[in-house]
Amino acid sequence: MLTTEQREIRALAREFAEGEIRPHSRAWDESGDFPDEVLDALAELGFMGMLVPEARGGLGMAVPAYLAVMEALSWGDAALALTVAIQNGPIPRLLTISGTEEQQSVWLPRLASGRTLGCFALSEADAGSDPSAMVTEASRTGSGWEIRGEKRWVTNGARADVAFVFARTGQRDDGRPAIGCFAVDTSDEAYRVTGREATMGLRASETVTVSLDGVVVGDDRLLGDPARGLSYALEALDIGRLGIAAQAVGIGQAALEHATRYSKERRQFGQAISGFGAIRGKLSRMAARVGAARALLLDVGARVEMDGASDPERMPLRAEAAMAKLVASEAATWVADEAVQIFGGYGYMRDYPVEQLLRDAKGTEIYEGTSEIMRLVIAEAVLGHE
Repeated sequence: MLTTEQREIRALAREFAEGEIRPHSRAWDESGDFPDEVLDALAELGFMGMLVPEARGGLGMAVPAYLAVMEALSWGDAALALTVAIQNGPIPRLLTISGTEEQQSVWLPRLASGRTLGCFALSEADAGSDPSAMVTEASRTGSGWEIRGEKRWVTNGARADVAFVFARTGQRDDGRPAIGCFAVDTSDEAYRVTGREATMGLRASETVTVSLDGVVVGDDRLLGDPARGLSYALEALDIGRLGIAAQAVGIGQAALEHATRYSKERRQFGQAISGFGAIRGKLSRMAARVGAARALLLDVGARVEMDGASDPERMPLRAEAAMAKLVASEAATWVADEAVQIFGGYGYMRDYPVEQLLRDAKGTEIYEGTSEIMRLVIAEAVLGHE
């Protein structure tokens, strides 16, 4: 499915992950952070602006190639890859579908270069799977908008330079809430990080609560129609979900490789455990599920690329993106769990990598839409609902 050039890009990403990411993954997991220098190195390779057009300073990479790179980086460390996925997927997509020419010319080159890191502030305590229930408000002022509220589970919310914040702006004619999207400088004193979550997995990825205590922005920071922000967010999440699916495939591949290697080294009853039928059966099923998830993901990526090549506004395929995320995330969790089982007692120990992979894999079933929400999205498409 990948061209020769795209395979070379994937190989470059795998080489970087093997040398610069994977050796530090355990330490990052324990410390709950990774250094800015690794993001700088990724930016030098162009991996912070893979889907940004070349005219805007990015690589203008085809979607399948982007997904292959994301798999390779996630094979190295899923927490770091999550930051890269957000920077490359939903944020540039949001600017592409809703930003003005001036907004795109200002923000996209900064994001692609890695000089500016972005975050996506949509969810709230009582508005996770149903973002339309958000209570954060943006009120008209003489010079623009004043935003008040609190956002939860914001990845990179403390590290980011700009936050794309979604807030209620009133009520639409159909009775539904009008929601706008605003680019907020995180240096504004009214933008405050009030806490960080202690997560089960992906510990090096910062997940924070953000308080917006009267942030004032001008009209130039409003993206698109102030009543259509939620539709922009959902479209941006479609491409974001493909990035998470690639992350899940990378986790699954890492778990498969660790389990395969261990099965050849571990000896019981006078032979390597790879010789036992039970272990061979596990490894074969693990390989099949990882391969199937990858094939589906790359197929959807190719379809997205074809649809979006002539008309960027048509890029997302919502149900297909949901299928890819659902299949890949559940495969990653299952495969990582099987890897722990193959390692036996050692798999349950922090000294071995598979327990971290299992913790990380579970996150892919939850963020950017739970598996339950993915099934609802798919069901609507199957039943012909708009």
